Amino acid sequence: MFAALNVKERMEHYKIAGLSLALIQDGKINGTEQYGLKEADTEDRVNENTSFHSCSISKFMTAILVLKLVEQGYLDLDEEINAKLTSWKLKASEQIKGKTVTLRDLLSHQSGIIDPEGSFSEWKENDEVPTILDILKGSTTYCRGPIKVECEPKSEFHYSDAGFCIIQQLIEDTLKKSFKEVIKESLFQPLQMNKSFIDITGLENISSGHNKNGELISRKYPFYPYPAACGIWTTPSDLAILVLELMNALEGTSQLGISIKNAKELVSPQGNVNWTGLGVFLDSFDKDVEISSLGWGIGFQCMLVAYPSLKKGAVIMTNTDLGVHQMKGLIGEIYSSFFGN
Repeated sequence: MFAALNVKERMEHYKIAGLSLALIQDGKINGTEQYGLKEADTEDRVNENTSFHSCSISKFMTAILVLKLVEQGYLDLDEEINAKLTSWKLKASEQIKGKTVTLRDLLSHQSGIIDPEGSFSEWKENDEVPTILDILKGSTTYCRGPIKVECEPKSEFHYSDAGFCIIQQLIEDTLKKSFKEVIKESLFQPLQMNKSFIDITGLENISSGHNKNGELISRKYPFYPYPAACGIWTTPSDLAILVLELMNALEGTSQLGISIKNAKELVSPQGNVNWTGLGVFLDSFDKDVEISSLGWGIGFQCMLVAYPSLKKGAVIMTNTDLGVHQMKGLIGEIYSSFFGN
């Protein structure tokens, strides 16, 4: 599939334990490939159904979920979020009181929220698992201060896990169900994303995380208690299904009932930033728009890239954190080999 790239040799070079990928061409999954081990120093090989930690690619899944809930009338991209938040309200600093924050602002990281430094780490095994309300109130070490609007909404870009925690709480307050239930019922089940999970307890076909030296991390399966932001486990094939759903929605054939209008919102520049859409990042090559979502956490790195107008895309997931940006490692080499960029 990559004539100019010896993936196995490059995995050895970068000390990557395991890798899984899915490629999209002509509007369909054109192939999947798996390499290496689910866990170093075992004989347990990665297969197509092995779930990896998606890290912040969870935000792309959350964005698609939001669009479906917008179509169903539960949410509105441009309504003030406090209108439907019942268990907690977003407050603003004194100097910007009166400014409203919308779902569109949160999805595009332009809400004026600045995540407290050192927040949103992986869960530590002996700690009590914090709730999203605990996180938003700033009452735990996982978010070192109450979440509030620090600068004028739509004025600046600040990448924010807190913003997606608010989206999660908004969904739970509005539908009176857990985020885990909603995303399973509204996204995973309708699209038959059968290898996508928030709770991996008892599951066997799960990849362990590794550090840049290819060594198993201390907690093999890192847990982040903010699934809408960075806590979903999945496979490249399942993510490819979601990419195809977006491509189909842009042509009016969405399985989830997402309209062309709202699908275009996701892949269009938002606010004052031309390189962020709703839950994805944007780049342009000639007339083609590239959307991307990157996942990077303890023990894992992954990348989702698609050109909706070309019906082409790739999802690449590894169970090793190289300590460098995806494009400076094997993921970047696979990207260049497939897309020719």
